[in-house]
Formats: sequence, structure tokens, C-alpha cells
Amino acid sequence: MTNDGVNQSRRNFLLGATSVVGGAGVVGAAIPFVSSWQPSAKAKAAGAPVKVNISKLEVGGRMVVEWRGKPVYIVRRNAESLAAINAIDTSILRDADSVSASQPDYVAGSARTLVGKEEYLILVGLCTHLGCAPIYRPDVGAVDLGGDSWLGGFFCPCHGSKFDLSGRVFAGVPAPTNLEVPPHVYESDDVVVIGIDSEVA
Repeated sequence: MTNDGVNQSRRNFLLGATSVVGGAGVVGAAIPFVSSWQPSAKAKAAGAPVKVNISKLEVGGRMVVEWRGKPVYIVRRNAESLAAINAIDTSILRDADSVSASQPDYVAGSARTLVGKEEYLILVGLCTHLGCAPIYRPDVGAVDLGGDSWLGGFFCPCHGSKFDLSGRVFAGVPAPTNLEVPPHVYESDDVVVIGIDSEVA
């Protein structure tokens, strides 16, 4: 084989090898770029509905789950708590009828729940003032929260906002509105799904 033939073969080999390596580099660079168009598993999970088993939640107890990066409080109220909610002096509440509250249309009454599920309160656990996490204070008559006028509820120690056991804000505190009720639906008596509207489930 002549020198020209050897050189041509070498050129063809180098051209082919360079093309393969270059093609691999383009594919390698493209994969993360294309992948960036898809939401991450964490992002999908952050917006996904959350299924919660509430069968072991005791009366008077509270559990906290995360939905869209926010704490969601699930409280199981007893008959006395529900009676207190209905008997509370509404003049001490800023929005007793939840007119300005962020809540689904199917949430009704002073209990702020689905009809027939008044025992369970489901709230986003973020104060509507600056987003702090209110403390669950079911202790009726707590001296530090107003004594006889305190029938249980939530207290935000950051700036002193108070909410009743339906998450309704007291008048004269920094929080402007009631605690938010997220969309939710009961899959069964024991399972509630946070993040799906009851009307469309």
C-alpha cells in the first residue's frame, strides 16, 4: 500500500473515531439538558396529594403531615370541643363565618369541615400573619391564653396570634385571616387524601 493509501486509511480512522467520541459527548451533554425539562421526583412529590391514615388518631390528638412543603394539622375533636366551637362568643373572632378564609366551598359551618366529618379538623399549620407554625393548645381555660375565654385552639408564640379549635382567628391579633383549610377528600372512614377536592374525587 502506498503512503497516500496509508494516510487516507489513517484519516478515515481518525475521522470515524472523532465522530464517535464527539457524538458520545453530544449525547452525554444532552441527557442532563433534556432531563432538566422533566420535574424531579422531589418536585412531583411536593405537589402530589398525600394519603393519610387517621384511624389511630386519638380524640383530642393532633397529627402533622406534609403537603406541598407545608405542615398540615389533623385534629380529632370531641363532642365538648364541637359544642365549645358553636358556643364561643363570636365577637372575639375576626371572621367567625370564615367569609375571608382560604378554604374549599364544600367546607361548611363553624366546624370548618365536610358535613358529617365535623370530628376532624384539617388545617394548613401556618399562621396567616408571617407563616410561623402555631402551637396546638387544646387546654381549656389556659391562664396564659385568656383563662375562661380560652376554649382550646392554636397559639402562635412568635407574635401572639390566637385561633379557636376551628382555626378561626381572634380579633385584635396580628394574623389577618383564619387558618387555611386545604382541599381534601375522605377515601374511607380511616383515610383522608390531602390535596384533592372532595367535589372532583
